[in-house]
Amino acid sequence: MEAGNHTGVSLFLLLGLSEDPELQPFLFGLFLSMYLVTVLGNLLIILTVSSDSHLHTPMYFFIANLSFVDICFVSTTVPKMLMNIQAQSKDISYVGCLTQVYFFVVFAGMDNFLLAVMAYDRFVAICHPLHYMVIMNARLCVLLVLMCWFVLFWVALVHLLLLMQLTFCIGTEIPHFSCELDQILKVACSDTLINDICLYVATGLLCMLPLTGIVFSYSQIVSTLMKMASTEGKYKAFSTCGSHLSVVSLFYGTILGVHLTSTVTHSPQRRSIASVMYTVVTPMLNPFIYSLRNKDVKGALGRLLS
Repeated sequence: MEAGNHTGVSLFLLLGLSEDPELQPFLFGLFLSMYLVTVLGNLLIILTVSSDSHLHTPMYFFIANLSFVDICFVSTTVPKMLMNIQAQSKDISYVGCLTQVYFFVVFAGMDNFLLAVMAYDRFVAICHPLHYMVIMNARLCVLLVLMCWFVLFWVALVHLLLLMQLTFCIGTEIPHFSCELDQILKVACSDTLINDICLYVATGLLCMLPLTGIVFSYSQIVSTLMKMASTEGKYKAFSTCGSHLSVVSLFYGTILGVHLTSTVTHSPQRRSIASVMYTVVTPMLNPFIYSLRNKDVKGALGRLLS
């Protein structure tokens, strides 16, 4: 392939999930259905929370924000994938690819941060119930969300600026259905040492810090529940964490699955299929988890739909 710097590369080639022509209509129908379910489900959660005064609490404020982020997250990659399948094309422009990378980092990081903030909310609610509304006031909730956005906008911008310094070969093929940062670094024609270091540091901060916060919050919650004398009180307190724990397990479990798949197998196609779990399936399932496992949301949905 002819080498050239980033100014000479106008597009990349996304290899997608499969090159089998007979499989493309099935993939198009499957991902279009999943995308529509994800968008409509999360929009319904946002509408339910915003329209029902009973849900105007910190916990549901964060759930609505998570739903918004999930819509944005899945919209970063799936529409382009559907367009390529429909047009029987693999092309993505250089600018379009960098745009995907930027927003992918932002929204994936926001999922991590919001799950940690929601764990802190449950920690305050169960461990400090008398001071809950004082601590988790509206100003703090908005500030926490804005801080997450601010940090991630800058982290993603650093990655983007470093990525723009790399050179690529004309006709570069990306063995994935979207432009993920680690996949772009693998196909670069120039030295990616600084980018790799930045990626590892950012991954450690954006994944391990929120995960540590979640583990600490739930360790304190379990410790508080163990001190409760009433079994009914324990169940009632912990039941408010059920939906959040399910989402956390699904999100981090799928990410762990992707990394294990990458370690065990060197097949790009299998890694791409594993990536579908946390980029598409998780955002699709979150509304179902929060609606099916939460009596307040089910009640509000009933009132909204009736």
